[in-house]
Amino acid sequence: MNVTLLLSGKTDIPYLKTGIDDYAGRLRHYMNFKIIELKNSDKVSNAARMKDSNGILKTLKPSDYLILLDERGKSYSSVDWARHLESFFVHSSRDIVFAIGGPFGFSEEEYKRADEMLSLSQMTFSHQLVRLIFMEQLYRAMTIIKGEPYHHQ
Repeated sequence: MNVTLLLSGKTDIPYLKTGIDDYAGRLRHYMNFKIIELKNSDKVSNAARMKDSNGILKTLKPSDYLILLDERGKSYSSVDWARHLESFFVHSSRDIVFAIGGPFGFSEEEYKRADEMLSLSQMTFSHQLVRLIFMEQLYRAMTIIKGEPYHHQ
């Protein structure tokens, strides 16, 4: 099983990039993990932007399980999120693709294609900061699943 994080555009804040790279390295100890930064073009027509504003749909395979990080998604505690993820790993052979949209979120077509939506908080964060927060929570989930001492209750 592969786990991919799709990012709309590049992470251009150096300290966030450093943190994301750190957690990506840690995650590769647990899974086949990769990050894909989708190039956003200002030259895309409005019709194309409405259909696939972030380029996510072009990147997916039909069998991919797509989870959008979205404020309207389901919220979990860290432990519940780990259990949810572990259940998916046990019961599915599909690749998981997490997607973080740009500053304007996702297109209607991207929402329609999503298998699930995940909210990290009821608060709103910049799409750049969400990248690091999500990476830390994915790493935390893996340490909980493996029974490692990173998470404290």
